[in-house]
Amino acid sequence: MADKTLTARDVVSRLESGMTIGIGGWGSRRKPMALVREILRSDLKDLTVVSYGGPDVGLLCAAGKVRKVVFGFVSLDSIALDPHFRAARQNGAVEVAEYDEGMLQWGLYAAGIRLPFLPTRAGLGSDVLKHNPDLKLVQDPYGTEQLVAMPPLRLDAALVHMNRADAQGNGQFLGPDPYFDDLYCLAADQAFMSCERIVPTAELSAAGHSATIKINRQLVAGVVETPNGAHFTSCAPDYERDEAFQREYVKAAGDPQAWAKFEQRYLSGTEDDYQAAVAARAEEVA
Repeated sequence: MADKTLTARDVVSRLESGMTIGIGGWGSRRKPMALVREILRSDLKDLTVVSYGGPDVGLLCAAGKVRKVVFGFVSLDSIALDPHFRAARQNGAVEVAEYDEGMLQWGLYAAGIRLPFLPTRAGLGSDVLKHNPDLKLVQDPYGTEQLVAMPPLRLDAALVHMNRADAQGNGQFLGPDPYFDDLYCLAADQAFMSCERIVPTAELSAAGHSATIKINRQLVAGVVETPNGAHFTSCAPDYERDEAFQREYVKAAGDPQAWAKFEQRYLSGTEDDYQAAVAARAEEVA
């Protein structure tokens, strides 16, 4: 079986401006932040980002990389809204398509199994239909109920982060929730997975039940080992969210001068520079 190991730079070199990119994880949990930071260092632009969003969406909006966001929410979990996304939306800097969380899941699944739509009750009776006027209703062919016809959310590429993976592209989550990372991979023309550690395949089975090996190698084009690569989001049980860093991120986002200093300290160099700055900060506040 092919060795699919890549670097983060390799992954981003396979992306193009204007692409629709799905980003796995959930809010401020298990986001492929090392890959997101590599996009920040690139000249990619005009991206459509599909996400149960967190700081992935916020950072890409702040950097002017995003044309449109397709989302169920954009939250930092312990902080209600990502400030950069809020500013981008309030200023009309990005287009948006806001769906119910279940609708977003159904759209990814429809794309993954190559269906033109999937019927759902999610969104009925809400302003989702008002703000997405292109959505259609369909009638149950066996009864009288009307349902939302959720269209597929086809992705040019997907980025996900897992706790463990092997070099062939099998990915394992060890925390409490797989989120919908497998659906992102299924819906994408090419999927790239970062992970805390690349291990021999046998170690995946030893570390947890086979159900935790959620990402199948057939769906994955490349694997990147990025220790602490979800920071500052959580990657349980390897580490929890860095709440203090997240608060610093939010505070800096509210002031242009503070944000410039934040960018200079954390985002102006390589991933190794980022991790070194994070480690230095941890020592300062210890």
